[in-house]
Amino acid sequence: MRVFVTGATGYVGSAVVRELLDHDHSVIGLARSESSAEALKKVGAEAHHGDLVDLDSLRAGAARADAVIHLGFNHDFSKFAENCAHDAEVIRAIGNELADSDRLFLATSGTAILTPGVESKETDPAPTGDMVNPRVATEHAGAEMAQNGVKIAAVRLAPSVHGAGDHGFVRMLADIAKQNGECAYIDEGQNRWCAVHRLDAARLYRLALERNEGGVHYHGVAEEGVPFKDIAEALGRSLGLPVSSKTGDDAQAYFDWFSFMAASDSPASSTWTREVLNWSPSEPSLIEDVDAGLYLSSKD
Repeated sequence: MRVFVTGATGYVGSAVVRELLDHDHSVIGLARSESSAEALKKVGAEAHHGDLVDLDSLRAGAARADAVIHLGFNHDFSKFAENCAHDAEVIRAIGNELADSDRLFLATSGTAILTPGVESKETDPAPTGDMVNPRVATEHAGAEMAQNGVKIAAVRLAPSVHGAGDHGFVRMLADIAKQNGECAYIDEGQNRWCAVHRLDAARLYRLALERNEGGVHYHGVAEEGVPFKDIAEALGRSLGLPVSSKTGDDAQAYFDWFSFMAASDSPASSTWTREVLNWSPSEPSLIEDVDAGLYLSSKD
């Protein structure tokens, strides 16, 4: 299958590209720079020059493909709501190109958009309302495209996609710990993060592509709920730093803008995903990766 992949040179996207190529698919990867284009060519993929802000380039890439995997996203959290709204426009642009065809569109979302404090399932719809996570815009746009004749499905990734080169939330926690000289959790630290290894996530995308079904959500979750305290303690062991509980203003001062994530409780089930895709995560756990020293350096 010929697959157009956005975010093809990113942390998850590069693993997805390798997984697809290793299983006899061909890849057209979105590249916004010459260095990205060269990286794609080096692994055997074709580079398609464009950018997430250039919707015409996205439509042109989708027009050349049998399926699309959308992994690209602007992770500038100072403009998070704006970036989420733009992602909805990306979904619509690609979706309109694929409408009324049998070409699958796999979009990327996250389990953290779902109702906090309860174990979410694949059948749970993206919530609505004024107080929801702005990232729901991706799935709402996807539902709109489905009504317009697009075969679209969503992969909801865990908040922690870990492994070598991780520059996501656990990397941020490690950097915050180094800046403060200690690792911390909020209150009792029993709020839960789900997690998945980057390579397990890549296999999930490939299996979902080959299943070729629209109208469903897959949960990219290998560990359904890791207590935040366990993550902080593992970072403490790895970094050689003390670990403590923070509450109220002390927690806000320590975590700053990251407080909302440090306090989030978003366990998620992947039972259905595992069953229908025959997906069996086999890579190291989040705590194993932390204990292995992957977060000792601030550099990827």
